Amino acid sequence: MARILSIDYGKKRTGIAVTDPLKIIASGLTTIETPQLMNYLKAYFLKEEVEEVIVGMPSNLDDTDTDATPLVKHFVSAFKKHIPQIPIKEVDERYTSKLASRAMIEMGLKKKQRQNKALLDEIAATIMLQEYLNKS
Repeated sequence: MARILSIDYGKKRTGIAVTDPLKIIASGLTTIETPQLMNYLKAYFLKEEVEEVIVGMPSNLDDTDTDATPLVKHFVSAFKKHIPQIPIKEVDERYTSKLASRAMIEMGLKKKQRQNKALLDEIAATIMLQEYLNKS
């Protein structure tokens, strides 16, 4: 059974989460340096069956674009060009980083561990994917 993959795209790092094959639970997969993202995804798709990719689209509270929005739109365009066989869907990613930060506190992580931005990105991708699953 195919999975759904979630991408929390960032200028430096990108958090990735994936569902279980039954598409019930979202789990953090990894955080990767953004310049290596496309090669990582191509390799992952050769090993795992993925039916859909969601990517967090950043926007301000008033629905205007953020500084990061053009970067994500460029990635989505490149994804469609390089990996056309897998559909990619944009989802609202507002508050996911704040929720991820709060989750790290609730998990009892020490301050030093909570400063790990790679872990924050991976948790944000997981939250975004679980919210997507809950709405489906």
